[in-house]
Amino acid sequence: MILSDTARSAFEGLTRNTTRSLLTTLGIVIGVGSVVLMVSLGATFQRFILDQVSTFSGNTFEIQSKGLEEYGKDPMTLTEADAEAIAKLSTVKNVVAVIFVAKKVTYGTEELSPMILGASKDIFTNWSMKLELGRLLTDGDLKGGKSVAVLGNKTAEDLFGNANPLGKRISVGERKFTVVGVLKALGGAMGTQMDTPIYVPFTVAKTMTNKGLFVDYISLQTTGNTDLTGEDIKSLLRQRHKIDNPNDDPDKDDFIARSFSQAMDILETVTLSITLFLGLIAGISLLVGGIGIMNIMLVSVTERTKEIGLRKAVGAKRRDILLQFLLEAVTLTLFGGLIGIVGGGYLGFILTRIAARFIGDLSFALTPGSILLSLGMAVGTGLIFGLYPALRASKLHPIEALRFE
Repeated sequence: MILSDTARSAFEGLTRNTTRSLLTTLGIVIGVGSVVLMVSLGATFQRFILDQVSTFSGNTFEIQSKGLEEYGKDPMTLTEADAEAIAKLSTVKNVVAVIFVAKKVTYGTEELSPMILGASKDIFTNWSMKLELGRLLTDGDLKGGKSVAVLGNKTAEDLFGNANPLGKRISVGERKFTVVGVLKALGGAMGTQMDTPIYVPFTVAKTMTNKGLFVDYISLQTTGNTDLTGEDIKSLLRQRHKIDNPNDDPDKDDFIARSFSQAMDILETVTLSITLFLGLIAGISLLVGGIGIMNIMLVSVTERTKEIGLRKAVGAKRRDILLQFLLEAVTLTLFGGLIGIVGGGYLGFILTRIAARFIGDLSFALTPGSILLSLGMAVGTGLIFGLYPALRASKLHPIEALRFE
């Protein structure tokens, strides 16, 4: 038989029971749709997170006390003296010691609990933050211990709405601060709203806590090779903190030091793993759909036993029968795959639009590669789960098949 005759026979076999064919396809629609939905949403949020982190300079280097991330550890291990010692290295610039202040912030009837950071003017350079209104912190603010504040964009909006906040006085705990600047919106990154912190002079923040000479965080930029500079910083801190760690075991350090480029590599690996995991979970439903295809094809082989015997009796070969049933299975899964791609993609787009209302700029990511992968998975499912019924049909003896009741 020529291929066109085989294809026509396969199509006739599918349209003979349209309802059953459509119901069989439903499992593939759900399976492929789930894969497309999970992979596209994973890729969407991966792109969003990496885009947010990429706004920071690649040569920015961050050091924090390990206790800030690990429960039970001493949260305060870094000091102002550590920052001063690091600043003496020839391959660093813009070294900034940072203190976190936990205070309520009020203006009129509005009350918030944003992160309050005591820092110097270089923090804005290190974190690639741009000014929208007013001015940033200055060296004069630090030296004079001035009670001035620069607000994150969202905090300014929450406190003042559409009003101009410049010159307004806000209460941070019991202390009054004058708003001198508002930053441009960055959006959420790594689960933290980067638009909510309030920045005050480091020297003022020190007087609002009981941390003494300790600091929570040190930010800086490297002027040379970031990896080599990072090793110099870790060596210096180990020497100052009397840590014996010749094998560079991070578990022995009382601090965490990494560049933003390293953080991006870690984030990219984590988000990719999550995307693949979500796709694997969704693939289970595709497996169930494939089993449904195989069951229905086996029923079809049984119902059409006489037809198979008659076709063999008039000259159809085993490969013709095999190809016909394989075509039927692949046609079902391909049709279901196309519907699943459209349905899963549309649902992902809708969910992305909803999420964008809460976390800011979020663009839906459905790449041609993921579409082709989904189609390939659909066709592969048809070939794998249609092979056994097709082989069973092709092996039927014509005489025994014609006698079948």
